[in-house]
Amino acid sequence: MNFGTSEIILIVAVLFLLFGATRLPQLAKSLGQSKKAFREGMREAEEEEKAERSQLSSNTPAPQITSMTDEELAMEMRRRAEAKQS
Repeated sequence: MNFGTSEIILIVAVLFLLFGATRLPQLAKSLGQSKKAFREGMREAEEEEKAERSQLSSNTPAPQITSMTDEELAMEMRRRAEAKQS
C-alpha cells in the first residue's frame, strides 16, 4: 500500500481539521509512546520465549511418544502438567 504525496497531504489536512493544531502534537507523541511500548513488550515476550526454549532444551530430552506405553504416556502428561503449574 503505497501513498503518494497528494494522499499524504490529504490525510494530514483531514487530521488537522478533525483534531486541530493543538492536539496533533499530543496525538503524535502518544502514538510514538504506544509504538515504543509495543516494541518493548514484543522484545520482552521474545526474550521470555527464548529463555523457556533454552530451559526446555537444557532439561532431559523428551521421550519418543511412539515408544511409550499408555501408562508411561499418562505419567509423562501428568509430569508436564505439574511442571507447567510450578
